[in-house]
Amino acid sequence: MITKNLKYYDPYFTVFKPPRWRAKIYKYISVNIWGSLPAAIQRRISRLYANMYNQPYSKRWIKPYIKVHYQDPNYLDKFIPPNGKDKFESFQDFFVREFKNLPQNPSFAVWPCEGLLCDQAKVSEVKTSKVKGHIKTVSTIFGVTENQVPSYYSFVNVFLHNKNYHRIHSPVSGVITRVQHLPGDLVVLRPWIYKQNPSLPAFRNERYVIDIKDTEGKTWYLSIVGGPAVGTISIQKNIKVGNAVNKLDQLAVFYLGSTCCMASPHAPKYLFKNDFVVVGASY
Repeated sequence: MITKNLKYYDPYFTVFKPPRWRAKIYKYISVNIWGSLPAAIQRRISRLYANMYNQPYSKRWIKPYIKVHYQDPNYLDKFIPPNGKDKFESFQDFFVREFKNLPQNPSFAVWPCEGLLCDQAKVSEVKTSKVKGHIKTVSTIFGVTENQVPSYYSFVNVFLHNKNYHRIHSPVSGVITRVQHLPGDLVVLRPWIYKQNPSLPAFRNERYVIDIKDTEGKTWYLSIVGGPAVGTISIQKNIKVGNAVNKLDQLAVFYLGSTCCMASPHAPKYLFKNDFVVVGASY
């Protein structure tokens, strides 16, 4: 069933939305069965699954994957293998590919990642979630005290599909004021499973949060959320409290599956919920 009411126009692939009954089944399995497992077991199973993508034989999947999922046969030409490699040695290398040249944009703020903008609202309007018997608010996502994120701030949640570029960049220039790991679960991320609250996994999943104070003295909050089969969320070595970052400097990289949430001093000007966002586009 092809989604007709979802403005998700990725130039490389079409998004499929499961029937409502199937989404309910997926949600039940993810939240009530998989989600009831201890987080340590979830991570152990995820690591075993993710290990397949690190094996040399998995590089054979790259060309067929590109052919199936991207309209541009030369899609890979704008990327390079990670970590200084001269070729893609596994599918994981493709998954964490790097830009040959980062986008250039004179705007004060840009989008930090690529994916589906599955949730957007003022912080004061973000739905609460009940997780394991406790009511969680937006402050939970960013690991801060209640009302620390101003109510007028804009909240966005970008879901990174497996096909998307999986590196997270700084949306603004500024100074790192916090880097924190928040333990949690690894329930399924796909937003169409949680139609009434697509940000539910961000309330309960394992994540890293990074705060950046911009050149105007305002704080941008980023929450980098893991999901099933996420082997690692790797933070760049220079991303430490007190260090300066420039707009589009790399903050982190996902190894399989991800979501990125952000609370910012102003709302996006050009894109809205269910739009597709790209790294470096004007925020």
